[in-house]
Amino acid sequence: MTSTKLAARLVALLALGAALYVPGASGSAGTAADTAAYRDPSLPVSDRVDDLLSRMSLDEKIGQMTQAERSALDPQSDLATYRIGSVLSGGGSAPADNTAAGWADTYDSFQRTALSTPLGIPMIYGADAVHGHNNVYGATIFPHNIGLGATRDPALVNRIGEVTAEEVSGTGIDWTFGPCVCVARNDRWGRTYESFGEDPEIPSAMTSIVDGFQGATLGGPTSILATAKHYVGDGGTEGGVDQGDTRVSEAELRAIHLPPFQAAVERGVGSVMISFSSWNGEKVHGHRYLINDVLKEELGFTGFVISDWAGIDQIDGQPGFTGAEVATAINAGIDMIMVPYDYQQFISLLRAEVEAGQVPMARIDDANRRILTKKFELGLFERPFTDRSYTPSVGSQAHRDLAREAVRESQVLLKNNDDALPLSKSSDKIFVAGKNADDIGNQSGGWTISWQGSSGDITPGTTVLEGIRDTVSPGTTVTYDREGQGIDGSYESAVAVVGETPYAEGEGDRPGGLGLDAADLATLSRLEESGVPLIVVLISGRPMDIATEIDGWDALVTAWLPGTEGQGVADVLFGDHNPTGKLPMTWMREAGQQPINVGDGKPALFEYGYGLDYG
Repeated sequence: MTSTKLAARLVALLALGAALYVPGASGSAGTAADTAAYRDPSLPVSDRVDDLLSRMSLDEKIGQMTQAERSALDPQSDLATYRIGSVLSGGGSAPADNTAAGWADTYDSFQRTALSTPLGIPMIYGADAVHGHNNVYGATIFPHNIGLGATRDPALVNRIGEVTAEEVSGTGIDWTFGPCVCVARNDRWGRTYESFGEDPEIPSAMTSIVDGFQGATLGGPTSILATAKHYVGDGGTEGGVDQGDTRVSEAELRAIHLPPFQAAVERGVGSVMISFSSWNGEKVHGHRYLINDVLKEELGFTGFVISDWAGIDQIDGQPGFTGAEVATAINAGIDMIMVPYDYQQFISLLRAEVEAGQVPMARIDDANRRILTKKFELGLFERPFTDRSYTPSVGSQAHRDLAREAVRESQVLLKNNDDALPLSKSSDKIFVAGKNADDIGNQSGGWTISWQGSSGDITPGTTVLEGIRDTVSPGTTVTYDREGQGIDGSYESAVAVVGETPYAEGEGDRPGGLGLDAADLATLSRLEESGVPLIVVLISGRPMDIATEIDGWDALVTAWLPGTEGQGVADVLFGDHNPTGKLPMTWMREAGQQPINVGDGKPALFEYGYGLDYG
């Protein structure tokens, strides 16, 4: 080949390379990246999406529909290799440095990898920030939803959403898998505490937290994407079995379980997560009528639909997932699939299903349009990295003050014989007992630092016992013994903080009894035998079967799962705050009544909406 021909061939190859090259966000200034329409923030989002879609290959589109667990991306470069559009941290999946700064560093590292691809599409990172940024050590942990439902205060819940969004933003995360707007109808269900209440009125009102998470519009400095979950009916399964079957008519499904999702959609919620459960025997993850026809077309949901953790595995009832299950889920209307550890298999199967004509390209493009729209609206293309100005806000005193306020408002006073409450700050001697009196882990419950939660000093906060000691006068003696050993008649009052220990989905189902455990009963018995007025504070994720014990108690406060700010419980016990909470759940007379709900005519120990005050 002559030098002239070689030069001509080189020029042609360079021209071809320039024509095919589509720059990423990490491209240097002055490249074609600056002129690509999807890079222009002045253009309407729809135009930017159209431009970007026109540049994407099938593999890049499938990648956007894929969500992988942080720990499964090994090597991390798989995020770029497979063009994966989303990363999540499952419950307890935290970086080695589980601090706000450690999370921000991890997020930015993943984002740099995502941006290294030719198109430079930023990832979106999701986490279960369901009662504060609960995976992060040192974050503010708010009461679980059942306690917030007791406040009947949507404005407070909105503020909690705002504060949580700020803490989440300070770690880089873009997206929370919350709120759970399920309507819990059977207290045996281990996710009862994730529900704001048993009647759709309360969960619907509490979708105000969506506004708190997302802000007036997506794209604000601390705006994060919210997720209404779990669509639909997961709180109504037979026997309260997690991931079970909700056997109700369509009329009942629409009357009880659908309204909170409609309320969330009306608030502009950015994503909806599908329930593991079934409706009359058919898994919702494959239910085209519920997802496409009802959610997207009838309710007008314009965000994107995300599966639950490996949820497509369950469509055919067999372990693992197949191409047929992938096609069923996508064609039903799921836009992004959470395949925590099997992203390579999912990508391969979906590509094969598209090439075989089982999943139309129109469905792939629709899913991508929904996902990319939210990424543009969040401002991820312009601000892909953590805004470190918010990192110091994680666990700040101002945020803990709001959590303390929420704890105060969530307390429900159920019994108060002879004005046993409020306690006097100037009492000579107060005895405190119970396994939940001095345990941050127990009072925070599941979804706290780890998936199932755990007992002990798992994150900074104030226990109920510490709150009591910080409230009484300097001359008051506060004696604590976990089992109630050593109490005698010299004490003016005894406070027993008892109830449940942490659990989350699956592990929390209680198909048997719902009563107190043997240790609690023994502690209470010792305190009752002393003859000292007995105040019981119940820490639990649901109403408990206490009818046979309550006659021996002078006062009962249900504190639900208050989180890290136990001082809020003491604020109510000593009268600094009048108890204003009202039951968001009907309180059973005995466990055999389950399910028991407002309007069903079953005699309750305490009716839905019940709650005393100090007059």
